[in-house]
Amino acid sequence: MEIPGAISPGCSTIFPMKYSFGGFELDLTKVELRTEGELCSLEPQVFALLAFLVENRERLVSRDELLEKVWDGRLVSDSALASRVKAARRVLGDDGKAQRFIRTIHGQGFRFVAEVHAKRDQVRLLEEHIGLDDAARDHAPGVPAEEKTRPSIAVLPFRPVGDAGPYVAAADALPHDLITELARLRWLFVTARGSSFRLREPSPDIVEVGRILGVRYCLSGTLEVAGRRLSVTAELAETQSGSVIWAERYTGSIDDVHAVRAEIRSKILTALEIQIPLHEATRARLTGTENLDAWSAYHLGLQHMYRFNRGDNAIATELFERAIKQDPNFARAHAGLSFVHFQTAFMGHADDLAGERALSRSYAQRGLNLDPLDPFVNFTMGRTFWLEGDLESGLAWLERATSLSPNYAQGIYARAWTETLSGRGLEGREHVDLAMCLSPLDPLYYGMLGTRAFTHMAQGEDLEASSWAERAARSPGAHVLIAMIAAAAHALAGHSAQARSWAENVRERNPRLTREDFFRAFPIKPEAMHSRLSAALQSLGF
Repeated sequence: MEIPGAISPGCSTIFPMKYSFGGFELDLTKVELRTEGELCSLEPQVFALLAFLVENRERLVSRDELLEKVWDGRLVSDSALASRVKAARRVLGDDGKAQRFIRTIHGQGFRFVAEVHAKRDQVRLLEEHIGLDDAARDHAPGVPAEEKTRPSIAVLPFRPVGDAGPYVAAADALPHDLITELARLRWLFVTARGSSFRLREPSPDIVEVGRILGVRYCLSGTLEVAGRRLSVTAELAETQSGSVIWAERYTGSIDDVHAVRAEIRSKILTALEIQIPLHEATRARLTGTENLDAWSAYHLGLQHMYRFNRGDNAIATELFERAIKQDPNFARAHAGLSFVHFQTAFMGHADDLAGERALSRSYAQRGLNLDPLDPFVNFTMGRTFWLEGDLESGLAWLERATSLSPNYAQGIYARAWTETLSGRGLEGREHVDLAMCLSPLDPLYYGMLGTRAFTHMAQGEDLEASSWAERAARSPGAHVLIAMIAAAAHALAGHSAQARSWAENVRERNPRLTREDFFRAFPIKPEAMHSRLSAALQSLGF
């Protein structure tokens, strides 16, 4: 039988060890229940049952769960369970009629309903966990250097609002799913569910959560059912200051609760993949570039890398190189260098394009040697094959990246682009729509819009293609090749004025661009699509 929160021999703990409610104090460290300082006599099973209900007070606890946790899954009679609940009520001065502390939900289970306050005056560090705050972590024995600087997060159980009925379990299930998926990102240290789910309070102190669990970020939220609608709010906070970085509200029909839960999970994951790196880059910039550690240099490099111009690409290269100098085994920094050399070759920003392609492949391979399961590393390897026109090989790596992280929006987008250029426009459209749905604020969103335009060109849907291409070219951060797509799409749609306008925009930004450069960047395989685009670009003087 496990007593929740109790200390194992030779081990300390990071969890709240005392709870107070209705004149009682429940001390999990000492396995004691006291009232006005006087010790209350409780059998071990009754104490374990009471402790479990208190620690899970935000939700209904089923009979089967109590049997699993308190009786270790052994078969016991209903009367035995009822007897222990009655004993717990009796010591609290409660009964089955008043139910001031333990409420019975007939046919479903039990819930602890009294107001509870957690006390952390005896919080201590679990020896096998990373330390408390950043300063403590720097001196914690046995902590790898990488873990002292890598972004870290705790996902707390979501708080049910009102009576969620049978859907209350989703308040735990959704964060549990998020923990599982976040752990696959590789660049993020994620506190295990067993630790973060012990901090179950209506209004958690985010700064305290960060101190207890030793994390830089905390995700919390609420779940509410109103009529046939399920609403979930999610909030990402930075634990040092307690400030909110990002928040969103999601709603859906409870008639298909599992699909809604999957959709919400995907959107939250994608938002975190964008918001945390953005905040890390801001944090690094405030720290001062002379004081950057490997992870800070990497995240700042990402911001410059996504701007797709010579100057920022050079800065990103320098930052990734600095990260590798500090940590030669930093797989993602090697992948970052693969990306910047890919970008140089893709945009034609160097005379030795063959050399840039070789460097892109080389750095991607180094990243794979260090961490073959990192989605971003696999993504960069897949993109190196674009530069050679080998779309099938590239697609295999991109499929691997998205299988490692199914909600990886940029990987899904790159896969859609590759499928479309290979002649599988409808598959590409399905995937790029998913990428845009997952990541509407993505720094490469303009590329997703451009891919959507290509999927219509592949089907001969020129009016639709011109509309999507126009949106792509006008989006923040769109580079000159996106403007070239817009020029070609408008020409195919018979929009002469818009086509000429975008062609002029291209020439102002890079007067050296030609059709050959366009098809080197976009190795379109279907002959009909290639011929139509070539003719459109030729009509505009490219």
